[in-house]
Amino acid sequence: MSAAAHGHNPAAWTGVTIAFVGFTVSGVAMIIPMVWLFWVGMVVVVLAGVIGKAMSMAGLGKPAHGHLAQHAMAKAAAAAEQPAAVAAA
Repeated sequence: MSAAAHGHNPAAWTGVTIAFVGFTVSGVAMIIPMVWLFWVGMVVVVLAGVIGKAMSMAGLGKPAHGHLAQHAMAKAAAAAEQPAAVAAA
């Protein structure tokens, strides 16, 4: 799985960590019967998905296609070609 960079990015780690906190809060609320705290934890879980998606859209997630190294090499190659195209014009 590491070759596919599955979840190895800041957006995924942040989303999972926030969701874990939300589930923990909801779990504690079930032990000490506090219905409102349970729902606060569930809201945190939903926010984790929203935050993770927002971070991914901001460029902190997995690239749309290919492996991270392939994406970085393609980006570097495109940057290397850019000055040559400008100099030719």
